[in-house]
Amino acid sequence: MATLQKFLTLRAPLGTFVRGIATGVPRFEIFKVQTPEEFNEKVRNSKEPVIVDFFATWCAPCRMLTPRIETVIGENAGKVKLAKVDIDEHTDLALDYEVASVPVLLAIRDGKVEQRLVGLQDTDKLRTWVQNVVGKTK
Repeated sequence: MATLQKFLTLRAPLGTFVRGIATGVPRFEIFKVQTPEEFNEKVRNSKEPVIVDFFATWCAPCRMLTPRIETVIGENAGKVKLAKVDIDEHTDLALDYEVASVPVLLAIRDGKVEQRLVGLQDTDKLRTWVQNVVGKTK
């Protein structure tokens, strides 16, 4: 009992918080498309390039690709954004962009598809691919 009382008296007051340091990717660079209108606004009408990740929640390779592509997008913060499109929620978008299997990554600039990458990729290949997308001039 004495040990418990000693522990409780050494605790920091409830109003004291330790600030954590976030090492993740800024969320404004990555967004999940909720509506076709949002896709038009944030992807087709975007002035900077947007990588569109067509995925499905049941797809294991998609789940493996997510942290890899998010890391690469974080390395290129401000130069490119990542839009995530669930093919089960947005079947029409998947059909419009001829997505037959997932995962599929599309590089879209000024509303036009510049490049397509199909399947699970390693981080180095993703990094090279994204650098190529970012490095292209209009």
